Amino acid sequence: MNGLDALRGTTPAKPHDARAIAALAANPGCARRALMDGAGVDKDRAARHLGFPAPFGQSPFAITRGNSFEALVKADGCAELLRMLRELLRLPIDEVAYQDVHNVGAHLRHAHTRALFDRAAREEQGTLYDHPLLSLRIAGHTAYLEPDVVAFQRGRQFHIVEIKSFAVIDGQADPAAVAAAARQAAVYVLALRTLLEELGHDPLRVAHDVVLVCPENFANRPMATLVDVRRQLAVLKRQLARMTSIDRLLAELPDGVTFDLRPDEEGVPTRPAAELAEALHQVAARYAPDCLSTCDLCFFCRDEARRDGSSDLLGRQVRDALGGVATVEEALALAEGRREPAPGQEEIARLLRDAERLRRECLA
Repeated sequence: MNGLDALRGTTPAKPHDARAIAALAANPGCARRALMDGAGVDKDRAARHLGFPAPFGQSPFAITRGNSFEALVKADGCAELLRMLRELLRLPIDEVAYQDVHNVGAHLRHAHTRALFDRAAREEQGTLYDHPLLSLRIAGHTAYLEPDVVAFQRGRQFHIVEIKSFAVIDGQADPAAVAAAARQAAVYVLALRTLLEELGHDPLRVAHDVVLVCPENFANRPMATLVDVRRQLAVLKRQLARMTSIDRLLAELPDGVTFDLRPDEEGVPTRPAAELAEALHQVAARYAPDCLSTCDLCFFCRDEARRDGSSDLLGRQVRDALGGVATVEEALALAEGRREPAPGQEEIARLLRDAERLRRECLA
């Protein structure tokens, strides 16, 4: 990992949390993000230093609402959660064991979590585990992760329980919010499967169906549903494997490229912003509008894509459909017949000309 340490330079490594790891699965083809996350570069601080801060983070109102809803779900030893799990997972009425791992000192929580889950898997003991602490290796670094709750069905499977404060109205929730929750839950599933495998148990005893708990309609009454995260797991595994074999990306970098912010004694970056921007331009990004909700560097990469006229600005589906057409100008020229298609672009050019013809007919 010496190459990654050199890429980060004197800037302290930023530890990964579940949200950051989940965001990896949102754009697995971005080399810039893979290198920066692999090296532990603080993308938020880099974006602010470059003059492109991303307005991430929840409002105080949303944080307060989330905390109060989680407290409601977990009140009285997770009594309300047990009620929902009995309906959703058909837990036997006698399964009421509750362990709050948070009461153990922070330095012992990870070891205590391992011991509890090992005993649960061997002796078929336990039902709910509150505030467990899991771990996952990310490009040579250990990330510590805290799922909301882990539920265990004796003789069957562990289930990750994710508590979110966005509402489910008439059985429907915001698709983007559900997708983000599924990606984050997939991180916990992978971490728990890794733990069980290390302890000598079948990792598939961790279910790919996670329990998502949200408020129902406009009341604060919680409801639980099962969400299948197999697709998110597959994407996450591919991205993590790509990060652990990141030597190829490092080998393709020009000599001397570094993302070092050169912080002073107070942690304030001192490196010229233009110099840092030039270093980032040496690594290809895969910008898409979805990045605006998942990556701290989104505004910097969007500005870069705008200046280059990249077809990435049109979204992943359009970009992938355009194939080797790299810019918006090139796509327009092919559509309007101002440019002959290059070898391999014939079919794309035909589709673009058909789309342009339909556009003109509609306008007429």
